[in-house]
Formats: sequence, structure tokens, C-alpha cells
Amino acid sequence: MASATFDPLAQRYPSQRYPIYANRAMVNCSEPQASAAGLQVILKGGNAFDAAVAAAAALTVVEPTSNGIGSDAFCIAWSAREQRLIGLNSSGPAPQGISIDRVIADGNVTADGHMPRLGWTPVTVPGAPAAWAALNERYGRLTLADDLAPAIDYARNGYAVNPNLAYWWRRGADGYRQHNGDGRFDEWFRTFTYGDDRHTPAAGDIVTLPNHADSLTEIGATNARSFYEGDLARAIDQASHAAGGYLRYDDLAAYAPRWVDPMRLDYRDGWQVCEIPPNGQGIVALMALNILRNFDVAHDDRALTYHRQIEAIKLAFADAFDTVSDPDDTGFDYARYLAPEYGEEKARLIGETAEVRTTRTPSSSGTVYLCCADGEGNMVSYIQSNYMGFGSGIVVPGTGISLQNRGADFSLDPSRANALKPGKRTYHTIIPGFLMRGGRPVGPFGVMGAYMQPQGHVQVAMNAIDFGMDPQQALDAPRWRWDRGNAMRVETRFDASTARELARRGHEVTVGLETADFGRGQMIMRVDGGDCDDRGSYVAPVSLVGGTESRTDSNIACW
Repeated sequence: MASATFDPLAQRYPSQRYPIYANRAMVNCSEPQASAAGLQVILKGGNAFDAAVAAAAALTVVEPTSNGIGSDAFCIAWSAREQRLIGLNSSGPAPQGISIDRVIADGNVTADGHMPRLGWTPVTVPGAPAAWAALNERYGRLTLADDLAPAIDYARNGYAVNPNLAYWWRRGADGYRQHNGDGRFDEWFRTFTYGDDRHTPAAGDIVTLPNHADSLTEIGATNARSFYEGDLARAIDQASHAAGGYLRYDDLAAYAPRWVDPMRLDYRDGWQVCEIPPNGQGIVALMALNILRNFDVAHDDRALTYHRQIEAIKLAFADAFDTVSDPDDTGFDYARYLAPEYGEEKARLIGETAEVRTTRTPSSSGTVYLCCADGEGNMVSYIQSNYMGFGSGIVVPGTGISLQNRGADFSLDPSRANALKPGKRTYHTIIPGFLMRGGRPVGPFGVMGAYMQPQGHVQVAMNAIDFGMDPQQALDAPRWRWDRGNAMRVETRFDASTARELARRGHEVTVGLETADFGRGQMIMRVDGGDCDDRGSYVAPVSLVGGTESRTDSNIACW
């Protein structure tokens, strides 16, 4: 019998999703195989931390269009054992051998004098493998090899490609073909394309990535040390040196992720929104919410609420672009952005019409976000990224390690807060979020997509807190996106009358046809029995309710 013929991306009808409930485990990812990987390790005796590591490693195989073994990562999690919220910053610094003067002298700049997006120059030390090892060692129950086993199986034995993945894979290949005149992306094509014509997989094709399997096996066997001090580190060093890159073995060997205290904003009615502190841009979401808590948005019409959200985001970005970078380099006190006085001052600047708050233009990228929870009370909000799609386009020969291009955000203007320096961490777009209420954990949430991320965090958090939406509705609600100046986009299903009112207020509104431009999110919330001991630990049965992104291939695996 002939196979059915249809276009899986031709969605003629709006679908309807309901939130999913579970009590023992929940894993929400942008690819269903990654969600399954997380649940597999829980069923083998692991917890939510093991699930997060398993899902994150699996995503480097089953969604290489947005992340890879050479990614960076951030995490916020509630530890049931420690009864506290913890944070992990696993973004890497610039190589010690790079500098503004050297990049310019080597001619490794764009025509308009900026850091390039492709090639070895924007590659900083990757932090994802170190994040997996750190989370596994401190909070996991299984070995790192156990957690990476599902990803290795997918890479060695194959998995079926989903529709959105196939679309972005093809887009990535088209981009690298345009810039491969010197052959620097040949290893990318050897790794990620197939056949004599070097085609990308279509939806339903079975893909294997054997080099990924070998590298992930070595990472698991060495607790990630091979990536930083062993054979994989030497392979990265050799490839960088041969191509004139700046990353070296010593940069990798010196790296360690940092445990950090998440920043918390007391939003309203006992709710706290939590983000990783800079160098991440999570503070942008907190700054905007600090402004917005001065308005009674629950009783405003939606057009006015959207207007104020957009203006608050613009005000927050205007300050963040001038100050957010590696706190070790800037010495800036970011806590001032969370003070009530800051929010009140900025709220007074929001009038009835749109205003240009900054002339900077954010870029776009690709990222993966996942969240996990277990029946013991552990909850993990985790994000990793190669930044712009597959990243720099550099794949270390014979390893499957695709390297991020995070350094593209560094400025070559030494007067800028985010100016390039050796050993400095750049302004980082990827941000995991977490909600608390009354000092108790509510749950993880996140929205992927470069500078859309804090905008998505504001919209999803307010949907849940101010408008009482369940996690699925909070994610499904039509989104807006600020682009630059007063220019913004709305989704095709955004209410037309509301969009016209925003245009009347001076917003330059266009309709965005690419759903991925509005971010892809996941969310889990606790539904508690209500009984706690004097430490705030739950003693009554706990249920979990989750939502997953309808704009991509995502799903929820639960138990």
C-alpha cells in the first residue's frame, strides 16, 4: 500500500490542546524523543535532574537545528532535598587569545565592523557538557552515562525526523551553502546532510548521527572531562588552531560552570518571578514586570495591556543593552533594576502612545528549552543553545560537536559594556524562568528564541498570574514581538481589532507568518494538596499540570 501523501506543515485548522496532569513525573520538550528520553531515566530510578540531563543531551541529537554538544546552558531548579531554589550558569567565556585589536588585525570582522556570526571567531568556551555533569553529580541519582544513554541510542540507531525540525534543517543547510566558498563548513555538511547531493532529511526520514554517539559516550564515561581536558578537548584545540580560531585547550581546561542564586522579583499577590542573573538577559523580563506591576492590568482592556507590555519591554531593553554583560567585568549593581523605585520611575514614562526607547536592533536565533518535575518535588527549568540555529557552522572533525556562535553578541567598541575581552562572558540571550508563590515553588517555564525570550517570559508569566490561565493556555495565547524602534509583529491569530488599536497608538504593527519567531515554550505548575511542614516542604500529595508549545513539534511525557 502506498504511503499517505500530505504536507505535515500545512495546518488548515486550529488545533486545541488541553493541559496535561500527572503526579510522578513530567518532561516537556520541543521534540517528543527528548521528552521520552527524560521519562526513560526516571523510570530507571532517576529524578527530575536526571531527566533534564537526559532530555538536554537527547536534544543535541534530535534537534541539532537549535543546539548541539558545543552549546551553552543555564538552569534554575527547585531541589526537594535542599528545599531551595538553585541556579546554574554554564555559559563560557571568550578565549584568552582573543581581543578586539586581534580580531580587527586578523580581518575577522563583518563589512560594517562587527563580530561575525559564522566561523571560529564567535566561538566561546561551550558550557553544556559541564552543565550536564554538574547537575548529575550534585542532584542526580544515576550516572552521567546512564543519563546520556537515550541520546546515544538515538544517535547510533536512528530516530524519525519531525516536520518543524525538517523545515529548519533545510533552512540551516541553505544558509551554510551560501557561505561555504572556502570549505570551512564542509564538516557540517558531512555531519548533517546525506547522499551524494548532500540533502537534509525530510519529515519521517530516519536519521543517525554516529559521531554524536561516540562523543556522547566519551562524555558520559569521563563525566564530561574529556570535553575539557581529554581527547575531545584536544580535537577542538587542533581544529581551532588549524583554522586560525582563537579557542584553545587551556581555555577548555580552565572552565567550570557557576552555581548562582536566582534573582527574584516580588511581582504581585505573593507571586515571585525568578531568573538567572546577568550575564543572562533574564533580568530584562524582571525589569519589565517591575514596571508593569504598577498598572492594574487585570482590569484594563487587552489593547492597553499589550501597549504597556510592549513599552515596558522597550524600556527594559534600552537599559539592559547598555549594562548587561559579565558582572565580573562591569561591576554594575543589577539589583537596582528590581527596586520598586525603578519600576515606578519607568512606569511614569509610559503614556498613551508608542515611543522609541532604543535604536539598537536585536538579532534572531534558535534555542531549546525544557522543563521537568518529579513526584518528590524536584522541578527543573533548563535551556541550552548554539545561539543562531546550528551555531557557528563549525563542526569539530569526526566528533559531531557543532559549536555555538555566542561571541557574535560581543561589541568591538571598547566603550560598550559588552565589549569583547579575553576571558569575558558575553550578554547571553538564553534564560530559564521559574515561578514561586508565598515562598513555595510553583514551577518552571520558559520561551525560546533569542531576544524574544524575555518578551515571551513577560507574556506567559502574566497570562498565568494576572489572567489565571492554565499552562497550556498561557503558552497558546497569541503573542506579540517587539523588533526595533516602534516596529513590532503579531501572530496571524492575534485579534485584528486589538492590532488596529495598537497601530492607532503608534506601534508599527505587521503580521508575522513564521510562528517560530514568536518563541517556543514549555511550562509546569504544581497543584498541591495544601499541607506543608514548618520548612515549607509538601507533605500532602502533589499533582503536576503542564503545557507544551503548539508552535512546534513538542510534547509532554508523563507518569
